[in-house]
Amino acid sequence: MNFLYKPWPWYVAGPIIGLTVPALLLLGNKRLGISSTLRQFCAACFPANIPFLQYDWKKDIWNLYFVGGILIGGFIGGGLFGNPNATELSQHTVNDLRLLGLTNFNGLLPHELFGWSNLLTWQGFLMMIAGGFMIGFGTRYARGCTSGHGIFGLSSLQWTSLVAIIAFFVGGIVCSYVLLPIILKP
Repeated sequence: MNFLYKPWPWYVAGPIIGLTVPALLLLGNKRLGISSTLRQFCAACFPANIPFLQYDWKKDIWNLYFVGGILIGGFIGGGLFGNPNATELSQHTVNDLRLLGLTNFNGLLPHELFGWSNLLTWQGFLMMIAGGFMIGFGTRYARGCTSGHGIFGLSSLQWTSLVAIIAFFVGGIVCSYVLLPIILKP
């Protein structure tokens, strides 16, 4: 039972995640994906005359159970089997963030960026509200999230998923090395 309290190595967790895709395809011709579940949830709970939400959401109800299982698994993993020690950033990362003016860390999140009191500053608004909108828009525009494209799309050899994953990484690098220092300038 001790193995539940420690992170699993990549060579165990990776193949389990990777084998989920062909198992879903072989057992029920199902696609692994999470981002479309919000559309399904809205169509089920808030029926309206919106064409985007008018479809047979019940045919993929297994996906709602899958997301429910993720939430329950997250609670069990984080609440019952969670590590009581705070996750620490590497000293190199901490030094780089301090050069940008970030000093107050709460686990992995710098308080200067992600604290509730900073939501009303232009940096906080830009990071949380505008950034969240851009992530949501990008996910819808790319027709899937990073996990969906990275796990399902690449494993089924979809060219668009490869392009999306490259764009996600380039966007992350540009945001980290170019936009973040601009946003954090006093």
